[in-house]
Amino acid sequence: MLAIIHFLTTIFGLAFFEIITIIDNAVVNAHVLKTLPEKYRKIFLVWGILFAVFIVRGLLPFIIVKIANPSLNFVQAFTVAFSSNKEILEYVEKSKPVLLLDGGVYLFLVFLGWLFL
Repeated sequence: MLAIIHFLTTIFGLAFFEIITIIDNAVVNAHVLKTLPEKYRKIFLVWGILFAVFIVRGLLPFIIVKIANPSLNFVQAFTVAFSSNKEILEYVEKSKPVLLLDGGVYLFLVFLGWLFL
């Protein structure tokens, strides 16, 4: 029962975080896009979406896990997300402080950007 509560809390927390960052990103994009010519708006949207979705949200977490655990190779860092191996789960737990710190620093910088805008 505790595992289900932990799982649901994690899913809710991640969904909440994504909703907040998506709204923040939409506000920033709208602010930037209103000052650009039409040609550059399209470039901004296409490359911005590709970079944000595939690089930042897709690859960056695996790169952070790899950096936090130098003994893992890139294939192992990628398979961590899809494995239930106890040894690999230990690597994820070892990476947890780095991942949380990175997320906290990001949110703090977003707050400072908003505060001093």
